[in-house]
Formats: sequence, C-alpha cells, structure tokens
Amino acid sequence: MCHAIKMTDDTQLLTLQNQLAQMQVQIDALKKDKAVWQEDKVEMQTRIDHLLAELKLSKSQKYGRKSEKAPRGTFNEAEQHKTSEPPKHHKKGKQSLAKHFEREDVEHTLTELACTCCGEQMHHCGSEDSEQVKIIPAKISVIKHKQFKYACRHCEHEELSCKIITAPKPAQPIPGSIASPEALAAVVTAKYCDALPLYRLVDIFERGGLKISRGTLANWCIKVGVLIKPLVKAMQRHLLGEHSLCADETRVQVLDEGDNPSSNSQMWVYRSNEVSKQPVVIYDYQAGRSRACAEAFLRDYQGYLQCDGYSVYDGIEGVIPVGCWAHARRKYDEALKAESKNKGRAHKAISFISQLYKIETQAKNKKLSPQARYQLRQEKALPILTQFKAWLDEASDKVIAGSYIGKAIKYNLNQWHKLIRYVEDGHLGIDNNITERDIRPFTTGRKNWLFSKSVNGAQASAILYSIVMTCRANDINPYYYFQHLFKTLPARQSDDDDFTDLMPWNVHLDFDYS
Repeated sequence: MCHAIKMTDDTQLLTLQNQLAQMQVQIDALKKDKAVWQEDKVEMQTRIDHLLAELKLSKSQKYGRKSEKAPRGTFNEAEQHKTSEPPKHHKKGKQSLAKHFEREDVEHTLTELACTCCGEQMHHCGSEDSEQVKIIPAKISVIKHKQFKYACRHCEHEELSCKIITAPKPAQPIPGSIASPEALAAVVTAKYCDALPLYRLVDIFERGGLKISRGTLANWCIKVGVLIKPLVKAMQRHLLGEHSLCADETRVQVLDEGDNPSSNSQMWVYRSNEVSKQPVVIYDYQAGRSRACAEAFLRDYQGYLQCDGYSVYDGIEGVIPVGCWAHARRKYDEALKAESKNKGRAHKAISFISQLYKIETQAKNKKLSPQARYQLRQEKALPILTQFKAWLDEASDKVIAGSYIGKAIKYNLNQWHKLIRYVEDGHLGIDNNITERDIRPFTTGRKNWLFSKSVNGAQASAILYSIVMTCRANDINPYYYFQHLFKTLPARQSDDDDFTDLMPWNVHLDFDYS
C-alpha cells in the first residue's frame, strides 16, 4: 500500500512538473510577445512623432512665416556682441519724384483779391508748390511708314523704261508684322518681367482699343526669342569664361513635350558669381533633370560651381562643386518648425551658421575685395567651422536618424567637403541665394501661366528670361534694352557676328522717359 501511495505521489509530482514546464513555456512566450509589443510600441510612437512633425512642418509652411530669419527677441549667440555702429534710421516724409518725369503745371489763383481786413487790393507774393503723380494706362499709337518712291526724269523722257526706286525702311524684328520694336518690348517685358499672362495682356490692349489674339502675342514672343538667341549664345560664352558660376533648376510643364502632357521638364539657371563686374544670367530649357543636361551646358567650363546638394553637379569634368549654407540652415529651420521637443541641437546648429553669416555681413558692409574677404574667412570663419564639425560628429551619434534634426545633421556632414569650400576663394559666396533670387521671377510667372504649350515657347521663354535677369543683374531697364535689341539685331547679317557692343554693360540706353 505504501508502494502504491508513493507511485501516486510520483505521478502527481511529474504532472505538476509538466504543468510547470508548460506554464514556463507560456511565460517565455508572453515575455517574447511583450518584447515584440514593446518594440512595436516604440516603433509606432516614433512613426507617430514623425507624422506629427510632418504635419506641424506642413502647417508651418502653409500658414506660418516664410522667412528663415529668427524673430525679434530670440537669443542668437552670433548677435551677443552689439555693433558699435549707430542705428540706421529711415528717411521720413514725402517721396521726391524723379526729375525725368514730364511736368504739367496747374495754377490755382484767387478770384477775389480784396483784403478781408482792410478791403484793399492784394498782390501776388509767391507760391506754395506740391506735386502729384499722374499715371495714364498703356497708350497705343500707330507708326505709319511712308516709303517714298523715286524715278529719273531723264530716263522717263529718253529711255524705253524707267526704274523706280523705293526708299528702304529699317529692318524689322518680325518682317510683315504690325509689331514695332516698342510693341514687342512692351509685350515681353510685361510677360517675363511683370509675370503677366498673355490673356491679361489681351484684355489690357482691348481696353486701349486694340484687339489682338493671345496666339498672335505668343507667336511674337517665339519669333523674338529666335531673333535674340545668337546674343544669348554670346552671353553664354562670356559666362563660361567667368572665374566661378552658380546654378539651380526648377520644374516647368510643357504640354507638347513627350507623350505625357502632365510630366515636368526643367528650367536650369546658370549665373555669374556675386562679385562679378559683368554678371550674366542664362536660363537653359531641358526636357529632363539628368547629369547630361548640366554636362552639355558646362562642357567648356573649368572652375567652381556653387549649387545645392543635387548630385548631378558632382563628377562633371573640370567643375568643382561648392555647397550652399542656406540649404544647410534650411534643414535646421525645418527641424525647429516640425519637432516639438529637443530643439536645442537645432538652435545650436543655427547659431554656428549665424556666426558664419555675420562674418559675411561684415565683409559686405566693408565692401572688401575678394582677397580681403578670403583673409577674413581664414581668420574668423575657419575656427568656427572647426568647432561646428566637432559638434556635428558628436551630435550625429545622439540623434534619431529618421528625425528632422537627424536628417539635418546627416545632410550637413555629407555635404561638409563642399560646404567649407567657399573659404578657399574670396570670389565665392557663402550660399546660392543669388541664383534662387534669379529663379524666383520664373516661379512667380509659372503660378500665373501654369505651363508652356510648345517646346518652342519654352525655349523662347528661356531666352527672354535670360535677357530680363541679366538686365536686373546689371541694373538696366529691360524694356529699353529690349527696344534697343529689336531695333539693332534685325540688321545683323550672321549669327556669328561679334555681339560685344550689344552686351548690357556696353550699351548706353539714352531714352526720353517722357
């Protein structure tokens, strides 16, 4: 009986041990599931934080301030030391009107000259002058060309036939067209300088009594683009001989380009550096955004090229890419707007970059030469860059790779060899903002006219924008420059002519503004 009891106890013990083992397996499985759930929770929370950051950045970009400048009152290490220069005050009072405006005198006199005190006659003793602006909408007039004919009296009486010679008129930009150089200059200036779509110009001209179709205006733009193309090619050759260049690109939709009308082509922009004495801006229309597009334009160029972090600019033979600190700073600005926590690193990075920009401001205010600017950067900017690089290396291991601050630091480190290259040469700028400003009029116009219908229209736009932005870079009135070109270029016989005399810095535009 004792033996039976012992067997029963052993059986129960074995059963309990088996149950305990099963429970341990279940516990291990639950622990494993818990660990997986914990990982999923962390991953999900990271994803939620990232989506919230994207939402916050999107709302900030849509509704918030567009400027990257720090608001007043924000602490900035680069501005701790106040300048000793006195603050600049804006002039107050009425604006003085330019002397070249036509003046129209309107006299105001008293009808009753009897003195209110004694009744005696008052006499004129001076005047009080004030001026107002008078603006007349687009004035449309007609140029009537009368070409006189000449015949020889002697031949009329003595010969069997008499030759009649007609006095020639100057070569016209569009032969047989009603468009004068002044009309063409007005149309292309309104479209490419003021971003007015052609349909609005049609309405403006119709209010002035001239009915003209949008298709006709578009045809004018394309034809004058072809007329000006040799000059723009000459400007491009001048540009490729510069010490250093800047580049950027933006999308443009061309309906007749390729099989898909909604696909985007590209408008590439190249320009002289910010210290160039004879700056040139060239727009280059291309169907794509590949390396081949940049290589085709830059094949005859050797030197520095300041651009953003787009990889197609890397590895082009003879071209040394230079980074843009504005793009680097923009990444940290996005991190500040997107992330609610851990903003300290973004503020620290922006503080470093602000110190670099403060040095550039000093150089600009003192109007330093490229050599002097190089010396200033070597003395003041290099130590800051050394400190910044050490901070980036340390911070890169402490941030989440997928976060906005992590992406900003990674971009900074990946682009570092190009970002610090600007200190090598005083001709180089610290950023590529000068090119972004030159591309902005195109993007503004694109919001109005949305797309180009044909490839010829897009190419003409590139040519005409090149003239407009080169005029702006050289502080020249584009309307009068276009007018001069449309009167001069038709007489040029060959595309291989020397266009040196027509370069913006060689043209003296002496026009009567009235």
